[in-house]
Amino acid sequence: MSDDNRTLPYPAADSEHPTLVIPGEGNGADAEVGRPRRRRRWPWVLLIVVVVLALLAVAAELVARAVLPGIVRSIVIEQLDLPADQELEVTADGILIPQLLGGSLDRLHLTTDSVTLEGITGAADVTATGVPLRGGDLGGASGTIRIDESQFTALLDGTDLPIETVTLETPNATVAGSVTVLGIAIPVSLTVTPGIAEGDLELTPVGLTIGGLEVDADQVGASLGNLGERLTETQRICIADQLPAGILLTGLAVDGSEAVIDVDVDGRIATDESLLEKGVCP
Repeated sequence: MSDDNRTLPYPAADSEHPTLVIPGEGNGADAEVGRPRRRRRWPWVLLIVVVVLALLAVAAELVARAVLPGIVRSIVIEQLDLPADQELEVTADGILIPQLLGGSLDRLHLTTDSVTLEGITGAADVTATGVPLRGGDLGGASGTIRIDESQFTALLDGTDLPIETVTLETPNATVAGSVTVLGIAIPVSLTVTPGIAEGDLELTPVGLTIGGLEVDADQVGASLGNLGERLTETQRICIADQLPAGILLTGLAVDGSEAVIDVDVDGRIATDESLLEKGVCP
């Protein structure tokens, strides 16, 4: 081939001869560069729905906690025939909405500084379990009742002890009165440790004074006969006839100037009216 017909080289690209791009041609990636991407909104929508549902659940829980105590208080006052203005604090454990939907409360606490049941007045703190919302027996209930010296004295009405006054001081109770010997009234003071035995009140003597002098139990038994024996022996006093039949005493201890009584409540008391009436002593 001669030099007169040689092939000339293709001119190099420069700013004076830019390369043109034909519209519609090129790979897919280049086409996506100029196209705006659509944002995915569904995660935000889902988040908003979850937040709204959570707020509704919280609101429902708050409403339930605000309304439930008043409803329970009204039912208790009606069932126990308490005064309309009876102070009674009601609280429930756990999340209420699932319990309300299930028709039963797991645990319900009832507290009051002063309530009168069958003539006995004291502060009560009771916890009920398995509380049905549509009627029925309780799963169970237990708690404590705190009574002062005057109320404790009333519980001792069924004893033969000469009782005029009762003084409570941890852990004992001291009953004071007088006995008549040969026509002479002699002051007697008996210190006992109170407790509960099979539902009865139990008094265990720990000290005795006669005429202001501390005496030996054996001497009292010999000099006062049957009365002396009663003063120095452990006594059991049935007080079932002073309490609702559905309440069983399980323990008693003196705390300062008060007696703290542990009680167990029969779950049928919610449906059996006879358990709200006074019990019977054998």
